[in-house]
Amino acid sequence: MDRSDRRSFLKHAGAAAATTSVLSSGRTSAAARDANQRIVVGVIGCGGRGVQLGKICDGQPDATVAYVCDPDRNRAERAKAATKADHAVADMRRIFEDKAVDAVVIASCNHWHAPAAILACKAGKHVYVEKPCSTSLREGRMMIDAARKHDVVMQHGTQSRSSEDIRKAIAILREGTIGEVLVAKHVNSQKRANIGHQKPSKPPGHLDYDLWVGPAEWQEYQSNLVHYNWHWFHNFGTGDIGNDGVHGIDVARWGLGVDTHPSFVAGYGSKLFFDDDQEFPDTYTMTFEYPGEGKVGQKRLLVYEQRIWSPYRADADGNGTFFYGTKGMMAIGREIRVYGPNNKLLRQEKISRGGDAHQRDFLDAMKDRTRRPNAEIEIGHLSSSLCHLGNIVARTGRAIRFDPKTEMILGDEEAGKLLDRNYRPGHWAVPKA
Repeated sequence: MDRSDRRSFLKHAGAAAATTSVLSSGRTSAAARDANQRIVVGVIGCGGRGVQLGKICDGQPDATVAYVCDPDRNRAERAKAATKADHAVADMRRIFEDKAVDAVVIASCNHWHAPAAILACKAGKHVYVEKPCSTSLREGRMMIDAARKHDVVMQHGTQSRSSEDIRKAIAILREGTIGEVLVAKHVNSQKRANIGHQKPSKPPGHLDYDLWVGPAEWQEYQSNLVHYNWHWFHNFGTGDIGNDGVHGIDVARWGLGVDTHPSFVAGYGSKLFFDDDQEFPDTYTMTFEYPGEGKVGQKRLLVYEQRIWSPYRADADGNGTFFYGTKGMMAIGREIRVYGPNNKLLRQEKISRGGDAHQRDFLDAMKDRTRRPNAEIEIGHLSSSLCHLGNIVARTGRAIRFDPKTEMILGDEEAGKLLDRNYRPGHWAVPKA
């Protein structure tokens, strides 16, 4: 931060201190404020999802957006106007240093999710972090530890956890309507774009590319990387399994009723269709076994299928999640369908997935510290980790055995190294315990 920016920031911080009743830390300020005072939010990452989340927060009667942050100046300014924020900044540290800020919404590129969340925790800010919460298992565990250590709320952006319709579907499963659920499957079938082949080039003047790369391992700028296409590069994204796939994977895990990691992961992941610079598979068939005590009837299986070159589907549901029980099956897509013996349709209901219930749940959890949010960070970690484990199987080309308690891969040193990620040495945002 240069001197002029620092003077401006301190001036603002001083003004905020004069009008805010409790500013000892972001963690305590929201809880101690008058009921009529708004929760102050900073939005990190100003793409479409960041702007959407910022507008939802600003539309709540008890919240206001003070900051938007993006290393792309154009995006930050557009987000400032859309969310009615007071400030547009490039460096997220400006937000962390302002004690008037109670919470941050992190909708940045995947490689910034964990570093930003951990820094926010250390600054006493509550955190809403988009999916997947991390780019590695180790990062996810560090996020849980940081939230616990600094006593902050951390909500994961798998918003189906707050959908009344999806919660109703899970309740139907829990009632035993289709018997014991032994297998859950999510299918991600859609048509993505070919990003082509590009060579390194000079970044545009409105983008601080060094700040954008941040703590990730350095990679030269190229035109098919920034902005959205970073999803398909190992240094910055998690592939579509961590982009769209994680939503259905989370619902599948929820309905399957497992609250730990799998012990055995096997399957296939490769590029069958796209001849371009994407580094992640466009096609997966991945299986995750939860052995329980290892006896028949105790094992559970989660299956993930992906074809991001194939918009051709068996029905109109598009991406769907399916549960197979001992007495029937359930399909969740654009509607909930429950089938019993002889494939008889027992129940059929439309699903509404929109609204602001998930963000509302985050704000309510900040105000009532006796409860945890619907997609608390440990829930997010367990679901995001399935994406990471699937990617490890795809990259190594072999199955892995995993210890859920130690979060270590057994007997495969090469695969074990992929439980962590590489960072730029000495960068200020490299996560630390």
